[in-house]
Amino acid sequence: MSKDIFVYIEQRDRVIQNVSFELIGEARRLVAVSGGNVCGVLVGNNIASLAKEVVANGADKVFVVDNKELEYYTTECYAQAVTAVVRKHSPNAMLFGASTIGRDLAPRISARVHTGLTADCTDLKIDEEGNLFMTRPAFGGSLFATIACPDHRPQMSTVRPGVMKKVEYDTNRAGEIITEDVAIDATKFAVKIVEEVKETKAAVKIEDSKILVSMGRGLENNLAQVKNFATVIGGTVSCSRAVVDAGVWKSDRQVGQTGKTVRPDVYFAMGISGAVQHIAGMDGSDLIIAINKDKTAAIFNTAHLGIVGDATAIMPELEKEILARK
Repeated sequence: MSKDIFVYIEQRDRVIQNVSFELIGEARRLVAVSGGNVCGVLVGNNIASLAKEVVANGADKVFVVDNKELEYYTTECYAQAVTAVVRKHSPNAMLFGASTIGRDLAPRISARVHTGLTADCTDLKIDEEGNLFMTRPAFGGSLFATIACPDHRPQMSTVRPGVMKKVEYDTNRAGEIITEDVAIDATKFAVKIVEEVKETKAAVKIEDSKILVSMGRGLENNLAQVKNFATVIGGTVSCSRAVVDAGVWKSDRQVGQTGKTVRPDVYFAMGISGAVQHIAGMDGSDLIIAINKDKTAAIFNTAHLGIVGDATAIMPELEKEILARK
């Protein structure tokens, strides 16, 4: 068994997903303690050219499985490809993004190589012997559990997007690109993709936005004002679970334990009380500005700047100040 940490490089339509680069950055920090290499596992059809991008984002090695059977993601096909690479190279640990694909694929791999899997992690630590300690929220985010897998390898986890930080992109970074010839057994395919229909989404993903204006229950009836404020300051609207439950926004705008984890440069918490489930999704933001009428609201314990008052009255004043400074 090697000391290497593998990262599953998730690509969709030959575009590598941001969470994969975040995991490479985290793997770099882990191997700095335990030793070993950071290795990407890139799987798909006509995707070999993406390997250089993986190296530039911090990988020491990239194992490429390029096969026409891998044109579209299906569980069995991708599980066969990734399992073959894992069995051949025996990494110490392997990380997946906690995306729809990662959450489907990772447990299949762990079952096939007879190891454990910790899902939806928000923190990873490792010791010099290579033991990985994986922390995830439990009981609705009211406590955090740290889980280890001392008796089996690789140690595996899925990690929520937006939690980890990427390393600096460097086109001069040296890395080894290795083509893996994996035999795919099509007789085991129970599912065949006949047609792919894509949903068009014009809005910016909240996990990719640099400025988020997040609205809570107190602003459910002031959606137009919140949207306008976000537009003026160049941000994107997000929300708490209560706003989604009220039908104001869809779940793709929700921040928190049961929503998205975000790490923007600026996070405006408007009328949000600060439940621990919400804090778990945004406390990594560089600057948190909270506005709430309740001076005892828990959000003020997390915020870097706090304003006690009515957000609907404060937003116009903030707009004036921001536009004046622009």
